[in-house]
Amino acid sequence: MFAVYAFMDTGLEIAQAFGSRIARSVLGHLLVLIDIAAGIVGLAWPGLTALVLIIVVAAWSFLGGFFELFAASQTGETPGPRAMLILAALVSIAIGVVIAARPGIGSITLALLFGLYSLIFGVWEIVAGVELRHSRRYLRLIMPDFV
Repeated sequence: MFAVYAFMDTGLEIAQAFGSRIARSVLGHLLVLIDIAAGIVGLAWPGLTALVLIIVVAAWSFLGGFFELFAASQTGETPGPRAMLILAALVSIAIGVVIAARPGIGSITLALLFGLYSLIFGVWEIVAGVELRHSRRYLRLIMPDFV
């Protein structure tokens, strides 16, 4: 699936390059070459590609959790969003550690963990959105001309 994605992205990059009236940068042309190379590597070594993808997901989850902990430690956060940030951070870090410790757990387990992570993070985003909406209402009451 990754190789198909890489080739589809290559096709879209090429279509954009030839469909645009402005000249593309050198970086854009390099991205097309990287997409082609990634697609070929994905087809030639699917096991290695899956392992690298698992490692990337583990690192993303682990680092994302630490950034969420950092965001929770910032002053000015109310207790509700702070608690949700801490919960999401702990779940992210735990998922990153589990995936990194056992990279051979398989794509089904990774999909289940990613689904659980997405569910928890989605609930957190809904709560944060509700909190933000309440904050906007309060700001309108205090500063009607500003908001």
